[in-house]
Amino acid sequence: MSIGWQCLILWLLAATVMTLGWQWQRSRSNAGIVDVLWAAGVGAGAVLMALFGSGAPMIRAALAILGGVWGMRLARHLWKRVRGEPEDGRYKHLRAHWKGAQWKFFAFFQFQALLIVLFALPFAAVAKNPQVSVAWLAAGAVVWLLSVVGESVADGQLARFRADPANKGRTCREGLWRYSRHPNYFFEWLHWFAYVFLAVGSPFFWLAWSGPLVMYVFLRWISGVPYTEAQALRSRGDEYREYQRSTPMLIPWFPKRSEQ
Repeated sequence: MSIGWQCLILWLLAATVMTLGWQWQRSRSNAGIVDVLWAAGVGAGAVLMALFGSGAPMIRAALAILGGVWGMRLARHLWKRVRGEPEDGRYKHLRAHWKGAQWKFFAFFQFQALLIVLFALPFAAVAKNPQVSVAWLAAGAVVWLLSVVGESVADGQLARFRADPANKGRTCREGLWRYSRHPNYFFEWLHWFAYVFLAVGSPFFWLAWSGPLVMYVFLRWISGVPYTEAQALRSRGDEYREYQRSTPMLIPWFPKRSEQ
């Protein structure tokens, strides 16, 4: 099956699921479900591409396992937050800005369905790889493991910090959050290099680079850092401005000393 047909099938499935997700948020006034469905959808995209790809069975099996587990872990983590907390401040702001217009939320959810297809393109490149290189397979697995463990640790540190009522209105500077304002985003970005390694030898190898490149653009300039930091500035003000001044934005490094 061609990559075009695979993308079409994935888009139809994603659009259907996002429509159901839009109805869910409409009845509960919680648009955070879109993040859960996006993560699950991209993970499902890895499995779908692996099933219908024409590459080496070992490569496709690795893709299905790595991509599927990554998506399942992230979706589960996000679902815990959506299920147990009020609507995320970013979406509350959108709801107020859009004056609750549901057609705008519907368009937003459907845009996320398109993004699922976009982020499945690296999986398509891997699934077309006819070659099995133990070295590149091992390199991809190591990068995947490092990134998933790192993101899980960052998520866990933030969750524990937020669970303490004494930290309400404060900025997490514990663990990995001392060295990056968004360590979870950093490891999310790093994760996409795993599929670049798995795609070495594929006739569509160049397509695998869309993962880390597009993810960096979205995290850095579109939907990741800008939205998260705007909400942090609205809720925490000067404290977060000091955090911005002292702590690297994405790539972990040692924080600057306070001028105070």
